Amino acid sequence: MTAACRFCGTPLGHTFCDLGMSPLSNAFIKPADAQRMEPFYPLHAYVCTNCFLVQLEQFETPANIFSDYVYFSSYSDTWLAHAREFAAHAVREFGLHAQSLVIEAASNDGYLLQYFKQAGIPVLGIEPAQNVAAAALEKGVPTITEFLSALSAKKLAADGNRADLLIGNNVFAHVPDLNDFAAGLYTLLKPAGVLSLEFPHLLQLMQHNQFDTIYHEHFSYFSFATALRVLAKHGLTVFDVEELPTHGGSLRVYASRDTARHPTPRVQALLDGERAAGLDNAATYAAFAEQVKTTKRALLRFLLDAKDDGKSVVGYGAPAKANTLLNYCGIRTDLIEFTVDRNPHKQGLLLPGTRIPVMHPDRIFERKPDYVLILPWNLKDEIIEQMAGIRGWGGKFVVAMPRPTVC
Repeated sequence: MTAACRFCGTPLGHTFCDLGMSPLSNAFIKPADAQRMEPFYPLHAYVCTNCFLVQLEQFETPANIFSDYVYFSSYSDTWLAHAREFAAHAVREFGLHAQSLVIEAASNDGYLLQYFKQAGIPVLGIEPAQNVAAAALEKGVPTITEFLSALSAKKLAADGNRADLLIGNNVFAHVPDLNDFAAGLYTLLKPAGVLSLEFPHLLQLMQHNQFDTIYHEHFSYFSFATALRVLAKHGLTVFDVEELPTHGGSLRVYASRDTARHPTPRVQALLDGERAAGLDNAATYAAFAEQVKTTKRALLRFLLDAKDDGKSVVGYGAPAKANTLLNYCGIRTDLIEFTVDRNPHKQGLLLPGTRIPVMHPDRIFERKPDYVLILPWNLKDEIIEQMAGIRGWGGKFVVAMPRPTVC
């Protein structure tokens, strides 16, 4: 049976990138379960030839993926700084005050809303993962455990919870029922309110070969033109857009129910830029798969040569993108001994599929490896600064994207 586009319903038949079979990227394995089977699903991304939404088929429900989650936003200093800067900007730009309400969908551990709360502005987090929501509550950030949908938004609005500023940072890609989610955004927004959505920009993914950001928890991958079309279908008019460096290149889109707002010149400029890059042409998407294969061969060549030369290689970080990369390339503990992560919720576990152990960052200084492969390459500068001590024994950093490079 041919799958259909989750936005417009067009049958899907054009491959964007086929990364083989892979487990869920955040389904970390307990050591006691290391000998048990785990499910693998096709990691095959398609592009819709009608609306040009790049997407994966849905194999697991959001409840199974996100109800108990290991990603906590507050373990990245870079991301916290990004959140703090946005909160300060939003308070000034939109005149938020003590009678305003800021709501965030997929608010994680309160990493962002805490800064609005500190400014004396009422906040409400909507977070489906109970363990992550609990961390937000410990920070004093009011949070409900819920998936945002058209139905849940109606209930929240009926209880008087409608947003002057509604935020969705890196959640747009995580919802399989895209139209239901967008309808919920409309309902939850006050008539004069502002919606701010951040999501990785498909154009940057393609230009910088960021195929490891494709994983089952990310159902969709957006160009600006496609995101604009999705929001417009549900009564939300995009009036501004910013290009951000986060996550390898993201967009921050501003939209409103208020059609009187005039779009800034940046809206048309970005649409023109995407058109010039060929994002309205199916052939552009078909060419992406070849550079993915080239990167796989280059990374394996580097790791094999390092092992043949008697060099040791470990990883830094255990992000979801790492599990896409390692499983697609077939990398196991024979090539990368272990990885480390600051998040204690990941330490002591095994990476899904590859069974590479996750340890505390101090383990690197005990092992003194020749190479440290930075798996969350979007945090490269932060990690190199934190781990600069490896230079003391001649250790070197490596990043795999857009091609394997020694730093």
